[in-house]
Amino acid sequence: MTQTLDRERAVPASVGLLWRVIPPGLYGGKASVLVERAAVVNRRAWFVLVGGAFEPMLFLWSLGLGFGQMVSAVTGPDGQPISYAAFVAPALLAASAMNGAVYDATFNVFFKFKYLKLYDAMLATPMGPMDIAIGEIAWALLRGGLYSAGFLAVMLGMGLIVSPWALLALPVALLVAFAFAAVGMAATTFMRSWQDFDLVQLAVLPLFLFSTTFYPLSVYPGWLQAVVSWTPLYHAIELMRGLTLGVVGWGMLGHVAYFAVMAAVGTVVASRRLGKLLLG
Repeated sequence: MTQTLDRERAVPASVGLLWRVIPPGLYGGKASVLVERAAVVNRRAWFVLVGGAFEPMLFLWSLGLGFGQMVSAVTGPDGQPISYAAFVAPALLAASAMNGAVYDATFNVFFKFKYLKLYDAMLATPMGPMDIAIGEIAWALLRGGLYSAGFLAVMLGMGLIVSPWALLALPVALLVAFAFAAVGMAATTFMRSWQDFDLVQLAVLPLFLFSTTFYPLSVYPGWLQAVVSWTPLYHAIELMRGLTLGVVGWGMLGHVAYFAVMAAVGTVVASRRLGKLLLG
């Protein structure tokens, strides 16, 4: 009972509409504290954080430049031929945002929740389950943003960015990472052991290989095109290709809405599941 009263006193006075749709006790306005803790814990492991940015670059150099020497041109989003490197690079940027967010919001969260019991200790403070969910997702976003910014700099140096619309690629990468981190964390709350994480690989790897990362959608048969066009990474790749190649239209708002819904649903489910597991 004492803990419940402390949470109620910790509720910030200016959360407005957000507080009206969040059950009391889930949110204490302290999510930034978890991000600060993550930064302090990882201050001596900066090479591990930065190292994750090199994976998509190696794919770009090996496939975009190496394999691309055997491919004369690929059809771009506007129907015009583009180089294979220009076709693959935006897709790898989207995949990098997905991979960084998913792995940070699943494996790391599960270890902290199941073995470190870190969140049990946090709930003894004014923090609530939604603070934990938002804080972990925000930390995943910081890592995803770091990787995306580095990859965009490499693309710019290689002449693979041909439009000023590419300035929006970084915030779009953050939105994509947000959505995947929220859903990944929500899925983690249902995991029972490390063996269950094979399901994460079972979902992420086909997304990476078949969401038009390396081939145009037109190479698939009609029924598979319909399936691929509903996958989240496909929408992320369409956004990135359009922005970096300057093929922008109102239809892109549909892709943005897809990830906004995905992020909102994932955050709410993750918060409620954490609340049930930690406070129930």
